[in-house]
Amino acid sequence: MNDIPSKSRQKTVPKKWTKQLYEKWLSPIKTREHFLKLISKAGAKQLIGAESQIMLEGVMKISQMHVAEIMIPTPKMDLLDVDMPIEQMLEKIIDIGHSRYPVYENEKENIIGILMTKDLLKWQRAPEINLKVFLRTAVFVPETKNLIDLLRDFKKNRNHMAMVVDEFGRISGLVTFEDVLEEIVGEIEDEFDEDEDDGEIYSLVDKSFRVAGHTTVEKFSEFFNTQLLSEDEEQFETIGGLIAHLMGHVPTKGEHHDINGLRFEVMHSKSGVVKWYRVKKIGN
Repeated sequence: MNDIPSKSRQKTVPKKWTKQLYEKWLSPIKTREHFLKLISKAGAKQLIGAESQIMLEGVMKISQMHVAEIMIPTPKMDLLDVDMPIEQMLEKIIDIGHSRYPVYENEKENIIGILMTKDLLKWQRAPEINLKVFLRTAVFVPETKNLIDLLRDFKKNRNHMAMVVDEFGRISGLVTFEDVLEEIVGEIEDEFDEDEDDGEIYSLVDKSFRVAGHTTVEKFSEFFNTQLLSEDEEQFETIGGLIAHLMGHVPTKGEHHDINGLRFEVMHSKSGVVKWYRVKKIGN
């Protein structure tokens, strides 16, 4: 009988200890900052992996972000004119390398749909069909839309691109499914990205060249039979580093710099780094 604890003995458990246990481990998370601290502690104690910690923190980050913070602004958008000849359109798509493009009619503000690159191949086989038949419906979202809500809509509607409009209903940019994911998991290699070992200099149909920003100056100079470096610039190893030095800043899409009869125009940049330049000869 003595082995059975009496009611009086059951009450001897310190209330202070149970309260501390509840408050430390079982109480609801009260603030966002509290949750982030728990994630950080879990990562420090290796209860979760580094990638899991980054993703959890990324989800918390985008919960307070809006489309305007990550969108590609209008001047940097790659658009297609619905009246563009198919040969010219193919050339542009091959040069740029995206898998989908907004298509406009008459003026760039008038987006009439989204063209998937694979659908262009169908149009090439039947050019007598109006291109509009192959366009996907364009989705429009406000600049103020929360990224969690946008991600949910992308998933629900199976869209990967949305046009962004400002408070006056004007096109201010575009945002993609990948843009949102990169805020969670970090940079994702896309259709335009290639492994460094896969090549760095490609000839294009207009007799210009697509050159990777990480191409060494030595390799570039040998390929184009030119000398880019002066004695003061010999510390630069890559084309991207050299051009940024000569321009005084990291250039963005559309900017160009001329040197030794060659024009370097930014084709594609990502996360503040120039991925590809278009290089063509100028002058005589």
